Amino acid sequence: MARVAGGPACCSHEWPGDETAVMTPTEGGALNRGAALASVSVALILSALKIYAVWRTGSIAMLGSLADTGLDLIASIVTLIAVHVSAQPADHEHRFGHGKAEALAALFQVSMISIAAVGIMIRSIERIGGAGEPTAIGYGIGVSLFAMALTVLLVWYQGRIIRATGSVAISADNLHYRSDLALNASVIAALVLEAMLHVHGADALFGLAIGLWLAWGAWKTAVHAIDQLMDKEWPVAKREQFLAVASRHPALAGIHDLRTRTSGSQDLVQFHMWVDPAMTMAKVHEVMDEVEAALLAEFPGIEVLIHPDPEGHVDIKDPIAGRDAHDLIADLKAAEDSRK
Repeated sequence: MARVAGGPACCSHEWPGDETAVMTPTEGGALNRGAALASVSVALILSALKIYAVWRTGSIAMLGSLADTGLDLIASIVTLIAVHVSAQPADHEHRFGHGKAEALAALFQVSMISIAAVGIMIRSIERIGGAGEPTAIGYGIGVSLFAMALTVLLVWYQGRIIRATGSVAISADNLHYRSDLALNASVIAALVLEAMLHVHGADALFGLAIGLWLAWGAWKTAVHAIDQLMDKEWPVAKREQFLAVASRHPALAGIHDLRTRTSGSQDLVQFHMWVDPAMTMAKVHEVMDEVEAALLAEFPGIEVLIHPDPEGHVDIKDPIAGRDAHDLIADLKAAEDSRK
């Protein structure tokens, strides 16, 4: 089987006021680690402040916010480790690289989030209809406002790193911190409703909502991580775009046995291409190089594995692999559209 590899992924970055430049994997890894360290630092500061706020206020909503921040800390530490491991090049023991370290880290985070969500929901249900309401709400509101300001700075900084490196791990961390802005706003609302406007049960209800929100986030994260570990195919639209680029070369008579997957931030693709059986090996290799160049221009950093076949030849009995990829993707798209 002929192999055409995209090679190590490189990154392009564009800082405000700068021209777009090419960044090496080492430089990109350093920026990602810096963003992960910033995330860990913010989570440490906010965890300490929210522990104090929970002690002073007794708020369930604040407790939920503390749990979320504690999970942010764990997630940021795990992200830091995962970013470091996944950035390691392929070696003799891991020929496909280490990208799935990010998915494994995500599953660990899911287990922690699920435990916290269940605990918060149980505590909220116990508080509903019971006695007690949050006190010293000034501390809770002040901590929440400070948390929002610090989170805005972190999200802005991470956004710069994401634009520079395209890191999936940092993107996920950034999305989680963006949702924290709404979470802290809900804590403020709960404290004001319960302690200032005396809407009894508001704090417990907000706490229950936060627990459910954490559980929903855990489910979505788990689905994404399992998809990567199970080598789920790319979305139909992305595969359709890939085929459109690959098929532009006039020497290609067709493509079949297209297989796609994602490992961490690395996209990997393999396919068989039909060519004129009278074509020389040298010419086939030239065509493969040209197809690869076109694909890398559209999908930077992917790793491509191409196998040439004489036109119409199928050397395996798998009914999926034997079909023309365009026909297969068209059927999948039609089925997807019918479900909408």
